[in-house]
Amino acid sequence: MLSETKPMEPTKKHQRYQRLFDQIQSLIQKSSNNPLSNMATINAVLHHKMDTFFWTGFYLLHNGKLQVGPYQGALACINLAKDSGVCWAALNQEKTMVVPDVHNFPGHIACDSRSQSEVVVPVKNKQGELVAVLDIDSDKLNSFDEVDAEWLEKIVELVYTAD
Repeated sequence: MLSETKPMEPTKKHQRYQRLFDQIQSLIQKSSNNPLSNMATINAVLHHKMDTFFWTGFYLLHNGKLQVGPYQGALACINLAKDSGVCWAALNQEKTMVVPDVHNFPGHIACDSRSQSEVVVPVKNKQGELVAVLDIDSDKLNSFDEVDAEWLEKIVELVYTAD
């Protein structure tokens, strides 16, 4: 039987994300002018501060391919099959995707069979062009909700704040 995450109370989750946002923003503003460094910093903070984050990383859009970028967690797929899975759905629809059970998502790409739920946030550069996605997996079902989506959207905006 697959295990399910006990949801964090929404107010507590908002407060935790606010602290993480402030920490990430401070780190980036103090010392970074490089989007890849910003992505690596975002991954490290989120991956180690959010209990349900099993895999945390960016896939970069490069020459029409989604290719793995900075990440934390188990070995990742290097290329994601075009127009398949949650990451491509988020890019193609230009919206955050919250997937409570990845096994019920048509075309899901299983880079790690332990992944059970997922949230994917499109990343745009300063010109408003889609350039990447932030992909976070959990090894528990129903790990993500609208609070995660809201705050992760704010956090990915920090990637291109100082380039």
